[in-house]
Amino acid sequence: MKEGKKYSFNIGMFSIFVLAAELVFWLGLFLMNSYIEENEPSFRFEHSWVLYIGFIFIPMLILIHFYLKFWRNKSLKKYATYQLLPHLFAGYSTWKSGVKYVLLRFGLSCLIIAGANPQYGETEKEIQTKGIDIMIALDVSTSMLAEDLVEGKSRLYVAKKGVSQLIDRLHGDHIGIVVFAGAAYKQLPITPDYNIAKMFLNNISTDMMSSQGTDIGNAIEECMSSFDFEKETNKVIIVFSDGEDHEESALVNANQAKDKGVIVHTIGMGTTNGSPIPIGKKGVYKKDENGNRVMTKLNENMMIDVAEAGGGSYIRAQGYSIGLDGLVGDINEIEKTTLKTDKYLTYSDHFQIFLFIGLLLIGMDLFLTEKKATLFFQITNAKSKTL
Repeated sequence: MKEGKKYSFNIGMFSIFVLAAELVFWLGLFLMNSYIEENEPSFRFEHSWVLYIGFIFIPMLILIHFYLKFWRNKSLKKYATYQLLPHLFAGYSTWKSGVKYVLLRFGLSCLIIAGANPQYGETEKEIQTKGIDIMIALDVSTSMLAEDLVEGKSRLYVAKKGVSQLIDRLHGDHIGIVVFAGAAYKQLPITPDYNIAKMFLNNISTDMMSSQGTDIGNAIEECMSSFDFEKETNKVIIVFSDGEDHEESALVNANQAKDKGVIVHTIGMGTTNGSPIPIGKKGVYKKDENGNRVMTKLNENMMIDVAEAGGGSYIRAQGYSIGLDGLVGDINEIEKTTLKTDKYLTYSDHFQIFLFIGLLLIGMDLFLTEKKATLFFQITNAKSKTL
């Protein structure tokens, strides 16, 4: 039996390798951490959770190595006698096995550290958000309930969907919302928060305004009062309406807005063919005092005139399409102003050296075998034959 031991693993010697490796690793980690805390106060791990998860597997690695050693020793005893072993192979080298463990142990540790991405070298940088101030004027009169753009969907629904898509395509611009019918109301002051803007947009309905009609001039005036003219930012008003405006102030207020440097764009919601206004249950439509069904149609001339007076462009909605490409193109052509300056810290990544060392050590582990030298096996086998 003693003769067969030289072909198997020396578990006691292997345990010394494991203990020595763990002692060196944790002592080195402690000394490195002490040095870093004293000399690199900006040091951090970008993904520190990788360390906690990664080092949980180290005890598992140790257990797997011991299990494999015991299993191989047991297999040698079970399937071959020590007289037969010299004819099969040269035996296992406990020293080589220990070296392989050290290589794999430190290699995996380096990869874990690389995965956590050690960083140091703190640098302060500034990022500027540039944009313009945009006020959306959204018609919520009952005529916006007409379903002539998309079957089964109101003009207001299509307009809200268009505003939502417009918000998705903005970058850095501030946005506010005014709703109007016979009067105008500021639904949302100018904000850089697009999520808040969408939340307010979703809550808009024709029930918000008790005063019916379509007063575009009042809506433009309310939008103008929302701007801060002390800020040297370029400003835009976008009016979503069917243009059924019977007031006289729309062109005057649009022209005054242009004189103050504010561009007024208009989006025509509806068709020129005319459509009934559904109210209440399905199939029930608004009627006049004589019992005749009220028909509403897009007043395209009014919307064009307002856009021209405001120095902007007119776009007619076609189904769900409200000409976003053209509208966004016009907005992007306007000179952007710095609306916000944020400061943030950046760190230099230093995972590369750990990644290189880790891959190198694991490559050496894969190249090294646990078996004893072939020359030793040949000499031992020759002696056995002569005996």
